[in-house]
Amino acid sequence: MKIQRHGAVLGLVAASALLLGACGSDNNAGGTGGNTTSNAASVPVECGGKTKLNAEGSSAQKNAVDAFVQAYQAACPGVDLAYNPSGSGAGVKNFNAGQVDFGGSDSALKEGAETEAAAKRCQTNPAWNLPLVFGPVAVGYKVSGVDSLVLDAKTTAAIFSGTVKKWNDPAIKALNGSATLPDKDIAVIYRSDESGTTDNFQKYLKVAGGWTKGDGKQFKGGVGEGKEKSAGVAQAVGSIDGAITYVEWSFAQDNKLSIAKIDSGAGAVELTAESAGKAIDGAKIKGEGNNLVLDLDSIYGSKAAGSYPLLLATYEIVCSKGYDADTAKAVKAFLTVAATTGQAQLADAGYVPLPKAFQDKLLTAVKAIA
Repeated sequence: MKIQRHGAVLGLVAASALLLGACGSDNNAGGTGGNTTSNAASVPVECGGKTKLNAEGSSAQKNAVDAFVQAYQAACPGVDLAYNPSGSGAGVKNFNAGQVDFGGSDSALKEGAETEAAAKRCQTNPAWNLPLVFGPVAVGYKVSGVDSLVLDAKTTAAIFSGTVKKWNDPAIKALNGSATLPDKDIAVIYRSDESGTTDNFQKYLKVAGGWTKGDGKQFKGGVGEGKEKSAGVAQAVGSIDGAITYVEWSFAQDNKLSIAKIDSGAGAVELTAESAGKAIDGAKIKGEGNNLVLDLDSIYGSKAAGSYPLLLATYEIVCSKGYDADTAKAVKAFLTVAATTGQAQLADAGYVPLPKAFQDKLLTAVKAIA
């Protein structure tokens, strides 16, 4: 998955820190809520240590990391970070092999061999999974005369498994009141290449919509036409009347696709920074202590009013301890900037800036790296 940078996803990037709520944990299932003010300006950055960091992994966060590097260099002149968007698998593998200072991944380290290898790389100390970048996934479509569409997870699952085949199917009509829906075949477009977007989309359908086709990075719906990469599926939908796909928010906007509202049981919700932030607000942490592994089911299965539940999260995988002193200092400085001032440009690239309470959890973990 790759999120493309473009000029005006929200229009007012400077307001991004005010758009979002707070994030809960297993011990606080309802989230903390209420406080939406960024604390970016109040967090000191201790520059120093290694002048050039190396990281590798998820292509989903590449544009976010580019923004973080710019903010890091502004805060700490003379430093740099080289990021190779080689994919989550390579990021984990090369972090565990000690070839990069931290890894980027669309999913947390798997218990067992991956976690054990990471601990060995970190001098017998645990590695932490720190979710730093969140990106919404749009259900994008193009249907002449249909500028507004509401779908729920069950109906979306039926569309992408071929059970619902027509745009005027009763299941779609039931969600869209008096809207005029055409007697037109639905053209499903899916990612033909392995994709974290596909994996998260299918997991969402499984949790919220009763999807029985399975998950994973290959699409398993058994219907439609495959296209490579996010650009490929978005461009295909933009050229086919009656088409639908799942794709990162920025690609849907860049290709002028209509975006379905999602009804999780409390009314239709439009994809916005606010609604995506509210989904993060309801997320739970299933990792222990500063290992901030998300319980994605708590996002995908949320029925909270005003919450848009279809999100991706990417993690930075770091050593809790075990770095040399110069590397530890630089990693902490970079991540501190990334979690604070580095968030200011994310909305312009189709990401969701961190809610303040989640930002606080992340900064606590970063400060504890030794």
